[in-house]
Amino acid sequence: MNELTVEMEHQVKVLQNIQLKIEHHKRVKTRLVELLNEKKELEADYFDVGELAKLARGDNPLRLSFERYVLSSFLDEILFQANIRLDQMTEHRYQLKRSDKTAKRGAQSGLDIEVIDYYTGMERSVKTLSGGEGFKAALSLALGMADVVQAHSGGVELDTLFIDERFGTLDELSLEQALQCLSDLQKGNRMLGIISHVSKLKEEIKAQLQIESSHTGSKVSLSIS
Repeated sequence: MNELTVEMEHQVKVLQNIQLKIEHHKRVKTRLVELLNEKKELEADYFDVGELAKLARGDNPLRLSFERYVLSSFLDEILFQANIRLDQMTEHRYQLKRSDKTAKRGAQSGLDIEVIDYYTGMERSVKTLSGGEGFKAALSLALGMADVVQAHSGGVELDTLFIDERFGTLDELSLEQALQCLSDLQKGNRMLGIISHVSKLKEEIKAQLQIESSHTGSKVSLSIS
């Protein structure tokens, strides 16, 4: 009887421990069910937000982020204005366009520029332009950007433009075309500052600020012809 009593007491303790574990597991199960329901609700809410976030950061088939999408609309305006000058400076040969190709190796798309060559009927990268052609494209883009910035600036006017060098990369005809384009800008009440060592420019520009360097320092002189 004593042995059986001891065994019974032991089994009662075992049973109590099992009952405690069962109650604990029931509470855990109830909490897990609540968390799973919350998880389903959060996943449903996140799906739309997550897809929108992926789209905005450029994680989409076009690899085009929201920021680049907005910038691309401004770039289209700049290219429209730039092509007016580039068409004039290249005798209707070149036009710039925003590339619609998807960038490779995970890079973002939407802001790459290509050039349309009407002599060949082909589209190619602006990197294939020669030095003189590249200068014309860069100058056209700068002038186009000035027009667009002025149009969106709420009354602020860009009356003065400074152009630094690279005129030496142009042949005689290209230089004349560039000067004609700049001359047309001056007629629109814009002041142009040109930094250059090209002799032909010195002949064309009436007001000159000349800088002469020496061992004792630089001297500045203003001449108007």
